[in-house]
Amino acid sequence: MGIGSDMMEGLGLSDPVIRIGVTGLSRAGKTVFITSLVANLLERGRMSSLRAAADGRLKAVWLQPQPDDTIPRFDFERHLAAMTGPDPHWPDGTRHVSQLRLSMRLQGGGMFGGLRGARNLHVDIVDYPGEWLLDLRLMERDFAQWSAEVLDRIADRPGADRFLAALDALPRDDGFTEPQAQQLADIYTAHLNAARDAGWSDCTPGRFLIPGELAGSPALTFAPLTPDLQATRLGREFRRRFDAYKSRVIRPFFRDHFARIDRQVVLVDILGAIHQGPRAVEDMRRAMADILSAFRPGRAGWLGQLLGTRRVERILFAATKADHLHHTQHNRLTAILSAMLREARDRADFQGARTEAMAIAALRATTEDMIAQPDGDLPAVRGRLLDGRQAAFFPGELPADPAVLLHPARQGAQSWLDADYAIMNFAPAPLTTRPGDGPPHIRLDRAAEFLIGDRL
Repeated sequence: MGIGSDMMEGLGLSDPVIRIGVTGLSRAGKTVFITSLVANLLERGRMSSLRAAADGRLKAVWLQPQPDDTIPRFDFERHLAAMTGPDPHWPDGTRHVSQLRLSMRLQGGGMFGGLRGARNLHVDIVDYPGEWLLDLRLMERDFAQWSAEVLDRIADRPGADRFLAALDALPRDDGFTEPQAQQLADIYTAHLNAARDAGWSDCTPGRFLIPGELAGSPALTFAPLTPDLQATRLGREFRRRFDAYKSRVIRPFFRDHFARIDRQVVLVDILGAIHQGPRAVEDMRRAMADILSAFRPGRAGWLGQLLGTRRVERILFAATKADHLHHTQHNRLTAILSAMLREARDRADFQGARTEAMAIAALRATTEDMIAQPDGDLPAVRGRLLDGRQAAFFPGELPADPAVLLHPARQGAQSWLDADYAIMNFAPAPLTTRPGDGPPHIRLDRAAEFLIGDRL
């Protein structure tokens, strides 16, 4: 959309800015969410639940140059072309912090809205990896505590056997070589990547998964150790590097990015976790509780000192890929997400942050269908698979009571007793949109209303 002279007039430093952070756990679809959200704000034909758009107060939306010269721009145009082009496909995920600015021209509502004239609002969207946010818990742990927690939960995860065998093979003397440290860190990093790819959420340190310019540095060359190994020279060096990771990697991220966020989106692939089984669901529940506690106003310690009186005002937890379910199951998906959040969410609500749980699909890739069966039709979805084939799919029926899933997950069950939940990887569908319409979605307009509706 072009920028007319009437839009540019008055876009000064005094215009209010709202900064929205977007992160996600284990391939939850951050890039697709941001791309579709921006596209649907630019072309608002499918945004009926965004009240300012529905009643005409939101007059115009356009892209602006981003305000932070040292942060990469979110590549909106390339991602949108991937999703909506003649050969639609999912865009590549981002592996670093990126940013995009939208500007909005608003007309005041109510009896005196016309007298006040138009005003402008800038919306900065900041994309950052969820793996980095999970590192917050490391700031409140020393090397021994972190090592004990990792080794306690690692056994059933992919790649764990190889790492544990490497620990057992280490000499218990005071020898230390850098190749030895690098080999152990490489094996541990391979385990983290395999665990994340298998749907596990709590994989720390997060920068091991997305090292960027820090690849190969001592700050990313350590691994958890057993208590006897912590007493060796290797253990002392790994403890020093763990502390350096906290001070040189985690703290600057929160200072430069996290501390400036007004609203937050956390995307989660609950369907993927349910498919993996009870332990993956419990792992995701703990990870979400840790994330939510990071936004708790008045938090004591280093983060409270860093944030001061500033706080995140609204937090949206969104279960993505709702288009993989028939609409009759969406409320059940939302109920499961709400139940997973309840304990930590109540603490945040009590201290002033508004939270919301919602089932969404940022880009709808399926249509609804019914599969005929001898004992009755199954409510299913139909779409194009990644290999180009068309398929109708019924993933299984989510329980009406979330406790049916969450109780065995909390108890450490290895598998679901009487249910099987499947997943299928759909590709984006070829689109034919009307002028003024953004990409098709499920509840993206409701998500936008929660995040910015009060400011419009």
